[in-house]
Amino acid sequence: MKIGIDISQIAYEGTGTSQLVLNLVSQLSKIDKKNEYILFFSSMRKNLKSQISNLKSISQNFKIKTFRVPPTILDLLWNRMHILPIEWLIGDVDVFITSDWTEPPTVKAKKATILYDLIVYKYPDETDKKIVDVQRNKLRWVKRESEIIFCISEATKKDAMDILGIEEKRLSVIYPGT
Repeated sequence: MKIGIDISQIAYEGTGTSQLVLNLVSQLSKIDKKNEYILFFSSMRKNLKSQISNLKSISQNFKIKTFRVPPTILDLLWNRMHILPIEWLIGDVDVFITSDWTEPPTVKAKKATILYDLIVYKYPDETDKKIVDVQRNKLRWVKRESEIIFCISEATKKDAMDILGIEEKRLSVIYPGT
């Protein structure tokens, strides 16, 4: 199986999202030698140089595809217009996993996402308006297209059901590990 993962969040070193994505890739690399992984990384100003030490030990079945596209452009293309399928950039994959900022369309790949919280719905006045807009647009596509949504806590799962109206059968709790 070919699995694509958006690892663009690792550009934001020191954040929980960055650490979770790094840990996910690191652990998958240790336990899964069978599947092929295509890691999508995009940032206009940041690169993988500082994070590469964390990715040095990844297995041969992992490939990184890097693009210099600003997150604002991907937000426009993917979250708002919902054009430019991820396969056009990384090639065919069976599954594509997103997490934090953007939700690309797919041609054939099944989609999964990691949901951290729903702060943009619970406390929109305490969150930057741009972040609220981006996250709400992304979550609209998650709700429509993701076959499985990995929630990092039972509280996030409950919020996904109560606030977004996502049925429980599509939600699975996976606690972040180290």
